[in-house]
Amino acid sequence: MGTAADALAWSLRSLDTIDNVEILLNGEKLDTRLTRHVMLHKPAGLLTAARDKKQPTVMDLLPPEYAAIGCMPVGRLDKDTTGLLLLTTDGELNHRLLAPARHVDKTYLATLDKQVGGKEVAVFASGLSLSDFEAAPADLTPLPDNQARVTIHEGKFHQVKRMFAAVEREVLTLHRETFGSLALDKALPCGQWRELTEAEASALYRDAQMEEKHG
Repeated sequence: MGTAADALAWSLRSLDTIDNVEILLNGEKLDTRLTRHVMLHKPAGLLTAARDKKQPTVMDLLPPEYAAIGCMPVGRLDKDTTGLLLLTTDGELNHRLLAPARHVDKTYLATLDKQVGGKEVAVFASGLSLSDFEAAPADLTPLPDNQARVTIHEGKFHQVKRMFAAVEREVLTLHRETFGSLALDKALPCGQWRELTEAEASALYRDAQMEEKHG
């Protein structure tokens, strides 16, 4: 038997072609939009997955109706990585934002076991040969206290950690600050989420080089 959220999602999809429909629950108007875009401040300890039988996932932080209408993470953050995670119901947008050909930048703040300097900056700028792929040139900025900011254009499994490992640095903590044109809202506490503003959603569609969808 399906959940109430599943039933609601089915009802919304069945009404998708009908204009001016208003659904009330206990006298309150329900949000019937099928297109949703979410900014989540991911905490450590959660899997970036739709569901998992053994471990909590980022979807556990959202109301169940979001999963029911197909709101899914855009790419993945490692379990111990924190920061900006986007979720959307638009599958084409999701795919295009992750496509290497689109060159959508992602910026991370890393805390390392040792400081990086000019040598590592040059290595990152020239690209890195990892075991299973060639990492594209990346922008590396050394910061005080063994920290560094890195911007990559891909999103391979454990890519940032593997790139630092290639220059003999261990990543102690990793926090994503930006994805494309969007930066993590500094007012959004860790573990909390909000829907994107119209301007933010429009910026994502521009990053993906596609026409914006509404509804």
